[in-house]
Amino acid sequence: MKKNNIIVNFIVMHKVSYAVGFVFLFLSSYVTAQFPRVLGNAIDILKVNKFDVMKVKLNILYMLIIAATIFVATYFWRNLVIGNGRKLENYIRELLFQHLQQLSPEFYNRKKTGDLIAYAINDINAVRMTFGPATAMTVNGIVISVTSIYSMFTVVNWRLTLISLVPIPFIVIFMVKAGITIRQRFRKVQECFSLISDRVQENINGIRVIKAYVQEEQEVERFEKLNEQMKEANIRMVQISSILRPTIEICFSVSFVLNLILGGNMVLNSTISLGEFIAFNTYLTIIMAPIISIGRIINIFQRGMASYKRLTDIIDEEPDVTDGAALANNEISGNIEIKDLSFRYPGAVRNSLNNINLTIPKGHTVGIIGRTGSGKSSIANVLLKLFNVRNGKILLDGIDINDYKLKTLRKGFSLVPQDNFLFSATIKENIAFFMDSYSKQNIENAAKLSCIYNSIMKFEHGFDTVIGERGVNLSGGQKQRISIARAIIRDPSVLILDDALSAVDTITEAEILANLKTLRENRTTIVIAHKISSVAEADEIIVMDNGAIVERGSHEELLKFKGVYYDIYKEQEKDSKRNIL
Repeated sequence: MKKNNIIVNFIVMHKVSYAVGFVFLFLSSYVTAQFPRVLGNAIDILKVNKFDVMKVKLNILYMLIIAATIFVATYFWRNLVIGNGRKLENYIRELLFQHLQQLSPEFYNRKKTGDLIAYAINDINAVRMTFGPATAMTVNGIVISVTSIYSMFTVVNWRLTLISLVPIPFIVIFMVKAGITIRQRFRKVQECFSLISDRVQENINGIRVIKAYVQEEQEVERFEKLNEQMKEANIRMVQISSILRPTIEICFSVSFVLNLILGGNMVLNSTISLGEFIAFNTYLTIIMAPIISIGRIINIFQRGMASYKRLTDIIDEEPDVTDGAALANNEISGNIEIKDLSFRYPGAVRNSLNNINLTIPKGHTVGIIGRTGSGKSSIANVLLKLFNVRNGKILLDGIDINDYKLKTLRKGFSLVPQDNFLFSATIKENIAFFMDSYSKQNIENAAKLSCIYNSIMKFEHGFDTVIGERGVNLSGGQKQRISIARAIIRDPSVLILDDALSAVDTITEAEILANLKTLRENRTTIVIAHKISSVAEADEIIVMDNGAIVERGSHEELLKFKGVYYDIYKEQEKDSKRNIL
């Protein structure tokens, strides 16, 4: 979606409500501008010694009708036009969130969480104010001002009108120039807000690390610096925006002085009547309100356009990873073939995978082991197409991975990543991933297979226990087992455990692996691990080093070979003996 289409698309979708709203807005503004004329007529009638009472009553009735019309018209246009502003806010927020779901992991490597939160809250609110209240105030002000000035020219005196309105062009020029500065300074305010949001979010998520390293005071000092920058940015913006209203008021004060001097003389000379003079002053007062609001409107518009630019920059971001050909019905059964695959992460200086060749038949369990940084997790990332690979390098059931739709591709996989993410919700909701299609029995069975059932039942509320943000009130092993249960319940064609058993004890690990072997007899399973015990029972074990496969075979074959796998086995055997001692 291109940036110029967002607002246009929304207006087209709500064209009827906008049209009706602006009709009422024009009606309200036009009727408001008729009030001074009726008031002036009434005063001129009252000047006569023997005035016509019926004419006075008729003018009073006109004023009441004007007031009632303004009330009704204002009610409808505010509900329709400003109400659409709220709908626009909702529309852009949903559009942004949907777009964020489609963007590739590389995008999130470049953007900070606090910045994205600022987009979804502050920036969208600024756009809503621009295309809601500010737009309505602009149209309302233009109609009232044009109608009032026209009446001042035709009904009262064109010379007095020209002289009284001399300061207004200077006001408009000043407003436009000040608006450009406001826009630049508001952008800086938004950037500071993003930095503060990011700092708060990081501190909340990392509070245990901060306390463990006694860094509270240092974090407060860092936050104070950011807070000071935010204050300075806001003050600099206020310094320019606060000039607007006083400047307008001074200019209008000049207008009123000129009007009192010239208009007063005209009344004395009978060039205009007293009623016309009062009507003229009332018109001037009516014009003053929208002109004064120009400062606020320009402020809002400049903020909104700065925010709109930030939002459209995000929405114009194209996902690095996209759908392949329309093969939505080709469900993955579990046959995987990797041919001469080399892979490098965006921005990296060297390959993470080098010349990988691997065939995994459906129903097999493959273990992938290697030291830290050997490229194990990179295989999981490319199989899920989190990053692009060249055509012909990965085949799933004989079909190129790049020919699959992403939704179809990823529905065939379940991944339990190293960084287990749990939502601040109930355990039941975390296992079912908020899907209603799973029964209570399904959830309990998944929990039993992942060996977390007994731990859950020890909680006061069992499966209805609400866990803290990111599972903060659970142990590492509990979080891993809930994540495994979430993967198991989907019964995927391919299950990938990416170092998902690192935080569980050896006995529990063996029980989980035994359960998976029975459960996934005809399904493909990939176990990525550091520990030999996690992969020892696999049909084939792949040993990786520096992004390449250096050994492959069964547990017994690799031990006999006495290569890298054997060295890892011996190291872990020594560590195990030290722990026992």
